[in-house]
Amino acid sequence: MSHKNRHTPVLAVTMGDPAGIGPEIAAKVFAGNLIYDICRPVLIGHAATMREAVKTSGLKLLIRTIDSIDEAVYQPGTLDLIEVGANITEPVSPGKISAEAGEIAFRAVKKAIELNMQGKTHGTVTGPVNKEAINKAGHNFSGHTEIFAHYTHARKYAMLLIDDNLRIIHATTHVSLREACNLIRKERILEVIQLLDAGLQKLGFANPLIGVAGLNPHSGDGGLFGTEEIEEIQPAIEEARAMGINVDGPVPADTLFALARGGRYDGCVAMYHDQGHIPFKLLGFTWDKKKNTMQSVRGVNITLGLPIVRTSVDHGTAFEIAGKGLASADALGQAIEYACKLAN
Repeated sequence: MSHKNRHTPVLAVTMGDPAGIGPEIAAKVFAGNLIYDICRPVLIGHAATMREAVKTSGLKLLIRTIDSIDEAVYQPGTLDLIEVGANITEPVSPGKISAEAGEIAFRAVKKAIELNMQGKTHGTVTGPVNKEAINKAGHNFSGHTEIFAHYTHARKYAMLLIDDNLRIIHATTHVSLREACNLIRKERILEVIQLLDAGLQKLGFANPLIGVAGLNPHSGDGGLFGTEEIEEIQPAIEEARAMGINVDGPVPADTLFALARGGRYDGCVAMYHDQGHIPFKLLGFTWDKKKNTMQSVRGVNITLGLPIVRTSVDHGTAFEIAGKGLASADALGQAIEYACKLAN
């Protein structure tokens, strides 16, 4: 190990679903020297798939399989990999949902959590997984966040999306829209305001200003279009203020994110999955019409409320371009940078 990086955080990076773009973006990030300047990364995944991804992407990268994190060398040009798919002999085809792929992806996440909980790593960065594949493998979880919450025994947690000036936490995520409306309760809104305030302080904001979105159009317009703002959201904001948190709202959602993007708010609270994800991805995802693919995909997903550091790309497995060498590794690079910030 070089002297310059012995004080940097040790990060477990999961490969994601082997049939998706996870292996390719991991190969691209590990092949660049910058990653070794900021951390000591170990990939958790499937060596055969990674060798294929390195070849497809035309990269120079040696895959070095290790049994324990203590054997990692952290050298540019070498990828230290902890194998979790040794007994899975069925080949995984790019772009195909399978139980085998789901099993490898799930094992990698579980191993990364174990290493972090044992204090052997300072944080975990996850590649994209496919929920259907994980469920096909017999693991009944609705997503990454729920796996982390389960194995770290976290009770209060939430998803925070970050790209540039937009930092958006979600009161609800992977539930139907009808159910999300039922879950908009004062206790939950207060909980995510507190999680966001603490998270922003860890990221260096001394006294962050938080904007809370309304659930209904025009934040309900004084009860004309719904009463959740009056009955649940406003009381949560008032209680957060009484605790000394700098918070504003409910702000109509069609205005809140534009203000935040311009720097008015340090962080935002979204009420449901798409309310936060649509403005976020509109800014971070760039479609290339000529090449008929995403030119750039930016954005980090951080799970707040866990006893360990966990960041992730905020994009999916992109099965349609898997195995073609076209995937953008921007988001994975960002996720690693944020994991380093939080770990330090």
